[in-house]
Amino acid sequence: MTREEIMNILPHRNSMLLLDEVEKVGDEAHGKYTVKGTEFFLDGHFPSFPIVPGVILCEILAQSACVLLDGTISSDKLPVYAGLDKVRFRSPVRPGDTFETKCRITRSKGPFYFGEGEGYVDGNLAISASFSFCITDKESVCSQKS
Repeated sequence: MTREEIMNILPHRNSMLLLDEVEKVGDEAHGKYTVKGTEFFLDGHFPSFPIVPGVILCEILAQSACVLLDGTISSDKLPVYAGLDKVRFRSPVRPGDTFETKCRITRSKGPFYFGEGEGYVDGNLAISASFSFCITDKESVCSQKS
């Protein structure tokens, strides 16, 4: 899937669409993003040694996983993070790196989806995480009932 095709699934645009391409491989989403070095999140993080912030790596994982929900996310819906767990950063991601993801949806309950994923640079693990997100109406806020 190209960037243009990804935009048919995800509402993210411009500097917050953080996938260059993604494909479904069985029950996994495999995504790619090449860090150009001009991204807004590198300005000041860090001036003499730019590193992609961990929260951005988490966002790339979530965007990759959302592609598995093609047909679930319509133009009046938004996928929003509900939680992150067991996040582990293994190595920095820097300008020029191609960050590759492997993500899975592990279960769902109502509008909530739970997943896990890893991100790699040159085959080396850079991040692993479990996460959850909610598919919500643009006009409302998701809330989980206990």
